[in-house]
Amino acid sequence: MAIPAPVRAACSSSAVFRARGIGQECCLTPQADVFSVSGGIFMNCDLEREESVWGACGCRALVSLCYLEDGASKGAWLNSSSIIFAGSDKWSVDPRVSIATANRREYSLQIQDVDVTDDGPYTCSVQTQHTPRTMQVHLTVQVSPKIFRISSDIVVNEGSNVTLVCLATGKPEPSISWRHISPSAKPFESGQYLDIYGITRDQAGEYECSAENDVSVPDVKKVKVTVNFAPTIQELKSSGVMLGGNGLIRCEGAGVPAPVFEWYRGERKLISGQQGITIKNYSTRSLLTVTNVTEEHFGNYTCVAVNKLGMTNASLPLNPPSTAQYGITGDAEVLFSCWYLVLTLSSLTSIFYLKNIILH
Repeated sequence: MAIPAPVRAACSSSAVFRARGIGQECCLTPQADVFSVSGGIFMNCDLEREESVWGACGCRALVSLCYLEDGASKGAWLNSSSIIFAGSDKWSVDPRVSIATANRREYSLQIQDVDVTDDGPYTCSVQTQHTPRTMQVHLTVQVSPKIFRISSDIVVNEGSNVTLVCLATGKPEPSISWRHISPSAKPFESGQYLDIYGITRDQAGEYECSAENDVSVPDVKKVKVTVNFAPTIQELKSSGVMLGGNGLIRCEGAGVPAPVFEWYRGERKLISGQQGITIKNYSTRSLLTVTNVTEEHFGNYTCVAVNKLGMTNASLPLNPPSTAQYGITGDAEVLFSCWYLVLTLSSLTSIFYLKNIILH
């Protein structure tokens, strides 16, 4: 990477530098330069000072710009444990490490494909005609957030206490937040652990963990929480029936696991396909159909919903919509007799009226 002349001049005069990341390359620009500078990577170039450099994993890092005073000066690069370069001799076996030499005076250390193992202090030592000069730089490698552990999908009973775990790595250390994926999208406090006390059926669903440290986009993973609860019957309704017609009773329920539905008329359990009865069960409802209704079909019908956590039931009487027209005994019979008497008297009056007309 070619270093602009103003950069080299500023460095040799001990000016302060600021580094910036462009794509996958880490490069340097002077603080006073007219170029825009993105935050996150900073370093100084003056000798005999210790500064810090930040770089992202996978980029090419120019650890520092070092310059020899003249062709006779000697330089060396060291890290915390060993010598990397001594003059032009490479002591390190790492193929990613090299000396950047845009001209015969430049003596900068360059690392390709920066990795977390490159994190640490680096020292540039230059032997001049007068006194040795050194510069220490600490390379801090930034790492994108990565979730390496999250709770498995779980099944719990309503009222239980639940703890979800989400662990992530990254540099800087990522912050972790939780969110319940629901119409309200309720956020929770940040942290590796999410505690839910006395969980309810409304809190079932997916929970999203997000790890973020501003190095790159957040890492996101999800865990599903299933909440079991005993069945409930929410509605039991009849469409109304008449003799010779078809009748329908609908039973709406809820429960996790999905309830099993059963039907009874009185104390007798009803079987689909027998006595004109058809039963169709779904996860949240059951439909009972009566074909060609007879008087034997009338009575009290009970819908029962059962799962491993409990049982519930609801009843509904199935009666003909109107009984007067069928001459059923009781009040309906008195009403029918009254209407018959009125019609009879009306007929007799009409007969006497016609007779008088004929005779006269």
